[in-house]
Amino acid sequence: MPPQRAADEDAPRSIETRASWLVAWTILAILATAYGAPLVVVVALKPIAADLGDARAVPSLASSATFLGAGAGGILMGWIAGRIGVRRVAPFGAAMIAAGLALASLGAAWQLLLGYGLLAGVLGIGALFAPLLTYVTHWFDRRRGTALALVSSGQYVAGVVWPAILERAVAIFGWQRTMLGFGLLIAAVIAPLAALVLRPPPLPAAGAPGAANEPRRGEKVLGLPPNLALALMALAAFLCCVPMAMPAAHLVAFCSDLGISPARGAAMLSLLLLAAFLARQFWGWVADRIGGLSTVLLGSSAQVVAMGLFLSTEDEATLFAVSAIYGLGFAGIIPSYVLAVRELFPAAEAPWRVPVLLFLGLGGMAFGAWLGGALHDRYGYYAPAFVAGIASNLLNLAIVGFLVSRRGIGRLPRPAIA
Repeated sequence: MPPQRAADEDAPRSIETRASWLVAWTILAILATAYGAPLVVVVALKPIAADLGDARAVPSLASSATFLGAGAGGILMGWIAGRIGVRRVAPFGAAMIAAGLALASLGAAWQLLLGYGLLAGVLGIGALFAPLLTYVTHWFDRRRGTALALVSSGQYVAGVVWPAILERAVAIFGWQRTMLGFGLLIAAVIAPLAALVLRPPPLPAAGAPGAANEPRRGEKVLGLPPNLALALMALAAFLCCVPMAMPAAHLVAFCSDLGISPARGAAMLSLLLLAAFLARQFWGWVADRIGGLSTVLLGSSAQVVAMGLFLSTEDEATLFAVSAIYGLGFAGIIPSYVLAVRELFPAAEAPWRVPVLLFLGLGGMAFGAWLGGALHDRYGYYAPAFVAGIASNLLNLAIVGFLVSRRGIGRLPRPAIA
């Protein structure tokens, strides 16, 4: 037998196939559609606030309720998806988002909060984001970080595609009709995609890449009890997501305060999220080589620097540049947390450990989005909110730095790609 052929036959077998990437791209399309729902509130923040008494804290709280609800719902719906499959859970989530936007469009503050928090958040995006991120990790063993970077970019793709469209729709039809129509679009797109593509993932083959390095149940993580390690990671995720939410939730309103038109603000938001989408693919490539936690540390350091730049200018052209820089900085953090969980904990525990971590991360997004609006209402401008976000980011760096410093204690996962 030729030496090369013998080497190929002895090489570890991978579960990755073309079907793996079809699943990944389909999940990206599903999440890119679903994450247009909270962008309606972002783009129409000022008109919604005007209809509800000019308090920006109310629509900001709706954004927060969506993130927080999605995090809490991810734990419940992730558990359900682990038993009945994402092929059934995903269409249900799409229907709940549509129902939530229909309720929110009725115009009362409580309907806005309930529609976004419970229906669109807990039962809608909660049934999609965490379950689908966990699901896709079971289709990959060599390029898991790259796949996570791709599918978790759905929010950024939504941010590139939808703000300008939604801004025009709100200007022509009003925010209430725009909400209702977008909910119907979500239901019509996601359910067929889930039914056609999502199916049970392949079982890992013996000798598959990383199989020998699979963590064992009850084993210490970086020299710490497993639940303590997860708690520290989840707290770090909360702290880094507080500043992450502020520009995304308030950029259009921030620009309007500076005399920049809503259309230009929406374009700036699209640029920020386009930069984030492109950078996330790079961060995924990095994570496959240096591991999840190290990538979190690098990304969080870049985020705090970029966050500080928002305090340094009010010029439109410079803000476009700062928005792009900010998108490049924070993009790789969330998928790298998920990768770290899959590296450090047994695969059988992923259906609950990944949603728990994402719940804290989305809780940070919720708190950050609300805090930005509340501090603006208190002080009349956004600088205090950005300062608070920077402080939260610095605390995150302290925790992640501590975890990375414990590399030599206990087992350390090997990167999937050397």
